[in-house]
Amino acid sequence: MDQVLTGLRAAAESSRLRLLRLCAEGELTVSDLVGVLGQSQPRVSRHLRLLCEAGLLDRFRDGAFVFYRLARRGAGAKLARAVLAMVPDAPLLALDRQRLDALRRARADTASAYFRRNAAQWDKIRSLYVDEREVEAALLALLPEQGMGDLLDVGTGTGRMLELFAPRVEHALGVDLSREMLAVARVNLEHAGLRNCSLRQGDMYQLPLADESFDAAIFHQVLHYAADPVRAIREAARVLQPGGRLVVVDFAPHEVEELRSDAAHLRLGFADDEVVQWCVDAGFDPGVIMHLPGNPLTVTLWSARRRLALPSARRVTSAGDAASAEVAS
Repeated sequence: MDQVLTGLRAAAESSRLRLLRLCAEGELTVSDLVGVLGQSQPRVSRHLRLLCEAGLLDRFRDGAFVFYRLARRGAGAKLARAVLAMVPDAPLLALDRQRLDALRRARADTASAYFRRNAAQWDKIRSLYVDEREVEAALLALLPEQGMGDLLDVGTGTGRMLELFAPRVEHALGVDLSREMLAVARVNLEHAGLRNCSLRQGDMYQLPLADESFDAAIFHQVLHYAADPVRAIREAARVLQPGGRLVVVDFAPHEVEELRSDAAHLRLGFADDEVVQWCVDAGFDPGVIMHLPGNPLTVTLWSARRRLALPSARRVTSAGDAASAEVAS
């Protein structure tokens, strides 16, 4: 009862109701919310702190930024949604929505400019292999249609994997080191209206996530950029629950050398036995392998499931311990 009363007291203020309504639309920074509400940063921050303490909002740090969103789990999440369902439309809320739409349009313009600058390179690479629709169909066939829970997309790029799997999962999180790519992904998710998807800046070698917190993970055309793909797979094992599913999508070995110089690929594809051994060593049981021939690149999908216990020398208790675990192994 105390938690419900705390939540009701936190929501019982006009600015905080406006913040709840805005954060139900997606993940927003303090700067975003200051711009929409037209209030000072200290005042908005105080309102946000009260809403977070009451469990109505989630707060998370993403690089140099802090994002807020409507709580996804717990009594606070249920209460926040119940309160919002009772809030009638009002001119002030309509104005908030107009300002939020303007903010998103500006964000979309920035993301589009970045995408235009890099689209030629991506289109050239895609022309070398099988149609992406065929790759996506194969991916969908490897993962269950229902009950997948929480999905992690490592190196999410434009967020396409989140869009693809959003209808199948409770929550999908995309992690990427590039803030520019995350800006593109955020715009794509907003356009698609996918409120069960979120984004976070992070390193594939030290994911900002708790142990055994996801049901499935995907590396889609990411590992050929990795200086240490073995370590990336071990880190994915850490954040997957026992029995969690892993799918790696990348190129089979090839000789298109210009991808090193023109597209920053560190590896020219991977052999089946190589990826399978990495998975076994990281604590996975290998599964189905699919080859999709292109011209000249073949796309391979490797699947695996995390065993009940990770190899002891590689088990870590937090993302910050990843480096020390790597030394121990």
